[in-house]
Amino acid sequence: MFFKKEHFLMTKFRLAHLGLVMAAIGFNAAAPMVGMSSVAYAADAVRPEVGKPLQEAQKLASAGKNKDALAKLREADAVGGKTDNEKYLIERTRASAAAAAGDNETAARAFEAVINSGKLSAAEAPKFTQSLASLYYQAKDYPKAITWIQRALKDNPGNQQLQELLTQTYYVSGKYAEAAKELQANGKASESQLQMLANIQLKQNDKAGYVHTLERLAGNYPKTSYWADLLQRVVTKPGFSSTLNLDILRLKLALGLLTKPNDFMEMGQLSLQTGNPAEALKIIDEGYKKGALGQGADADRHKRLKDLALKNEAEFAAKQATTLAEAEKNKDADAMFNLGFALVSAGKADQGLKLMDQALKLGTAKRPEEMKLHYGIGQINAGKKAAGVSTLKSVKGTNGEADVARYFVLQNRG
Repeated sequence: MFFKKEHFLMTKFRLAHLGLVMAAIGFNAAAPMVGMSSVAYAADAVRPEVGKPLQEAQKLASAGKNKDALAKLREADAVGGKTDNEKYLIERTRASAAAAAGDNETAARAFEAVINSGKLSAAEAPKFTQSLASLYYQAKDYPKAITWIQRALKDNPGNQQLQELLTQTYYVSGKYAEAAKELQANGKASESQLQMLANIQLKQNDKAGYVHTLERLAGNYPKTSYWADLLQRVVTKPGFSSTLNLDILRLKLALGLLTKPNDFMEMGQLSLQTGNPAEALKIIDEGYKKGALGQGADADRHKRLKDLALKNEAEFAAKQATTLAEAEKNKDADAMFNLGFALVSAGKADQGLKLMDQALKLGTAKRPEEMKLHYGIGQINAGKKAAGVSTLKSVKGTNGEADVARYFVLQNRG
């Protein structure tokens, strides 16, 4: 095709700032904007009949009249025989104006045309690809959003914002298995990402997976709501031993979850039953300090429990030597161990830990893994945190011992 000579008189046309083009898209936290820096461009030449409406469209867009800019671009569209460069400049301007006007469908088509033109620099191309992915996300065209996010990730492997956007797109589009896979592959997941994973696992009835994620939340982002859910689930787990109820209460006390009068009463009574009056007194005193005990219609019952604990404490001190002698004579690991634990609670850490260790080595405990759990707790209570955590990590068992030990480790992080 031949053009008249005047058609070859070119008009200089300068591209819009990349920052302006991208800002028009208006990304938010749900669809994050990915590192768009401002880039200046050299002038490009176009024919006057294309350049004039193109320049006017840019002026209109700069003035915020984006719909008028789109209308003006249609004049440039109507020009026949456009070069690839002219088409590129038109689509690039259209991408910015359409995005700013909220016309995501037009903007997406324009972005695709710009990307497929082959005229973007190596630095620009992945940024436009990322922006197109976010456009499709905002338009709720999730299949296309996923396609373009994946394409962008090929250019930017390891890009955290893109990875999060892909995961979120999977999630909102109902592709839970894919979203879960992405989240589980992220060893340093944020709190919101772990919450998303937990939500997916609940939807999929993946109880074991949910508890594992809940443990990650409780360990990395310790909130009472996570811990309350976690502890409630472990005590209702099939096979959970009721002999661990005191340990659950110990965790609740340390986490600030023990608030009800009956909880303090139950914990105090269980401590007395295990022969640990010093611990029982500490629990009861904490209940009084928090105003949970000593109040209301049951105040007398609270006082009777405290009096009993004081009496048992006095008897414990008087019978300590006899109790130890009998335990050693009978090779009663449980009696020796309980005495040692009580001594640690009474402030005699070295003596108590020595007895607990001896009891473990006897090998005659009724519940050896539970004893190991309590040894770890005793070490922590005695101020030997590192040793206690190490012991707790070695606890096994299928009746809740390993779970409770793991939660004590989580609670004692840092």
